[in-house]
Amino acid sequence: MNSRIKVCNCNRTMAVDGAALGAALDAGALPVATQLCRREVGDYLGTLDGSEKIVVGCTQEQPLFTELAQQKGTVAPLRFVNLRETGGWGQDAAQAMPKMAALLAMARLPDPEPVPEVEYHSEGRVLITGPAARVLPWARRLQGQLEVSVLLTDTAGAVLAGGQGWPTFAGGEVVVKGWLGRFDVTWRQANPIDLDLCTRCNACVKACPEGAIGLDYQVNLDACSSHGDCVKACGAVGAIDFERSDTTRGGQFDLVFDLHEQPLLTMHQPPQGYFAPGASEAKAAEQAMQLASLTGTFGKPKFFQYKDSICAHGRNKKVGCNACVDVCSAEAVSHDGDKIRVNPNLCVGCGACTTVCPTGALSYAYPRVADQGARIRTLLATFAKAGGKRPALLLHSQEEGAALVEALGRAAGAGQMRGVPARVLPLPLHHVASVGIDVWLAAVAYGAANVLILATGAEAPQYAAALAQQVEIARTILASLGYGSGHVQLVQAGDAAALDGALRRIEAGQVPAVPATFAIGGGKGGDKRTTLDFALDHLARHAPVPQREIALPAGSPFGAVNVNRDACTLCMACVGACPSSALADNPNAPQLRFTESNCVQCGLCEKTCPEGAIDLVPRLLLAPEAKQPRVLNEAQPYHCIRCAKPFGTLQMVENMVAKLSSHGAFAANLDRLRMCSDCRVVDMMQPAKEVSIFEVKR
Repeated sequence: MNSRIKVCNCNRTMAVDGAALGAALDAGALPVATQLCRREVGDYLGTLDGSEKIVVGCTQEQPLFTELAQQKGTVAPLRFVNLRETGGWGQDAAQAMPKMAALLAMARLPDPEPVPEVEYHSEGRVLITGPAARVLPWARRLQGQLEVSVLLTDTAGAVLAGGQGWPTFAGGEVVVKGWLGRFDVTWRQANPIDLDLCTRCNACVKACPEGAIGLDYQVNLDACSSHGDCVKACGAVGAIDFERSDTTRGGQFDLVFDLHEQPLLTMHQPPQGYFAPGASEAKAAEQAMQLASLTGTFGKPKFFQYKDSICAHGRNKKVGCNACVDVCSAEAVSHDGDKIRVNPNLCVGCGACTTVCPTGALSYAYPRVADQGARIRTLLATFAKAGGKRPALLLHSQEEGAALVEALGRAAGAGQMRGVPARVLPLPLHHVASVGIDVWLAAVAYGAANVLILATGAEAPQYAAALAQQVEIARTILASLGYGSGHVQLVQAGDAAALDGALRRIEAGQVPAVPATFAIGGGKGGDKRTTLDFALDHLARHAPVPQREIALPAGSPFGAVNVNRDACTLCMACVGACPSSALADNPNAPQLRFTESNCVQCGLCEKTCPEGAIDLVPRLLLAPEAKQPRVLNEAQPYHCIRCAKPFGTLQMVENMVAKLSSHGAFAANLDRLRMCSDCRVVDMMQPAKEVSIFEVKR
């Protein structure tokens, strides 16, 4: 698709070279506006005719430009690029033209293909739970906008007035499961009075001689002597029962407003539709407004793709790789037999599971890895074409990270900070954990002198740990190949000043003499291992310090297996357990073979081996033999003592005979263990030798 580009120097506060930008973008000299959003807005309006994509180099006035396009009824897609805060303002503004060209070129790329959507339907049924002192005021405020139900976990001092327009429950041990439109909440009703049945007639209050029942209509069990006057007073209403055996209660709701000081759900990313402001009234008011708007049908992208055929989670009820289950902050990934299950309704799209997945069984789908790769290649290629040197990618989240970059740019525009360096190319992501070592190494192969992952502190702790582990692996590989150890860095900055200082301390690493040309992801499936193979092959081929083998830290997705030949019986249990075809047998001979490039170090072979003969060796083998099968163990075939057909190995049969020789079922028939399966059946079916009359002793 062709595109039209509008750029502005923002009232002459930044230098914009329209001729140089146009040359880098193959678009001819670009006219540079001074006040595109004000005096020269007519130039923008004139661009809205037609259907080709329109790229505007301004995000400050994005709402205005969008509204004008809607008023004119334009059908052209609009894309907005922040040229000002990302480089136009700052100490390096004079050298920022290559960066501007790169960002504009990325915005011109075709939109990613649509992905399936996950749908939510909410009718506004909200459960407000917590202490009565907090719950009841919010129930009154929200009852006109939502269908309110109340679950009180502490009724001390409460007055439950009659005629309230919502169901009221009381109890403890509250458990919340589900998501927007489908929450299942259970609790235990510990008090004899069921508030849902109570009519607030006050008969029990008057009848109680100890005054153990107040206007919260709950029995103070410490004061109650169990004489039963309240039960008689309640009569046919049946709200009071001291002998209630079934105390479990539950209900289904679309929304949950949790007003406990400590939230019921403690995961870092709670499900959509669940709100827990804690003790903050300001936060409660903000979240109440969000609650009120969550009625209707909503959709979000399905952020992941899952190929169970290459999943290394488990085999034969043994768990190997559990990285995705451990890292998910939304508890959307769970164990499901030998595979995993990802709940798309709970998934929030952080992508950490795809980053830690060693096989690529889980891949990120919004955008797909191939689309992300195209953005990176376009950024780096355009930057180089425009004369930029030593580019650094700054991967940041499109919310907290983007706000931090913008804050740094604004401070630089006011002369308070230095701003984003000219060679640093910001790349917004849905979440920084959504790309990992395959994309990072591919970016270096393309020519990125640095890959910087911006962590603002809003990330889940397990995400930071997972990213740090992946960074260590990438840095070990690059340092061993002579490129330096600072290419891939986790930049931790909670404010603009910290980010400003961190970006200025980054030193550019060495890059391959020839940029790579392969495509990240390769296709719609986003084959992670293929991308890694391409990236590592290119980096090794152009390495300043060529290596045959690189030792890696534990947990790396590359490595070998050591087999103790004395213990191994060639039972091939490890072959059946291997999810990546790294281990294989030889159909023509008793051999265990291994292809190292396929190994993901999941550990299933090690856990499956009945003899404990296998150990993992994390390393990266860059020699050609890594892709060729090699023999780890072999043995002489054992031949059936009856038909001479080979059916196992000498060591395996001897080991089996030794272990079973004292077993009652085999002690008298050890020779059957030395027979093939066919001959063993024949021997079992053959009648025992009959005694001849001539053999009878006189």
